[in-house]
Amino acid sequence: MSKPDPIYKVIFLNQGQVYEMYAKQIFQSDLWGFLEVEEFVFGERTQVVVDPSEEKLKAQFEGVVRSFLPMHSIIRIDEVERLGTPKISEAKGSGNVMPFPMPLPDKNS
Repeated sequence: MSKPDPIYKVIFLNQGQVYEMYAKQIFQSDLWGFLEVEEFVFGERTQVVVDPSEEKLKAQFEGVVRSFLPMHSIIRIDEVERLGTPKISEAKGSGNVMPFPMPLPDKNS
């Protein structure tokens, strides 16, 4: 019996929110400093209860073939046995890990 294709849980920061997504393909991009994430996986529509946050993610990533995520926005990548529920949550700064400083845009420009 062959092992099923792996599913990866990718957790990353995007505009002050934490995205938790599932994908079948992840690899280092030819664009320096980016990871490529392909084949996003969402739950089946056989459930009676619809999760609005998952529906929002489906709509946001509809038609996306590949996403290029900056390495510094990646929080964690796990290979998982089962598909979970994709979600978006607010980033909380209460931990002891400081985010990498980003240059602020010049206000005079």
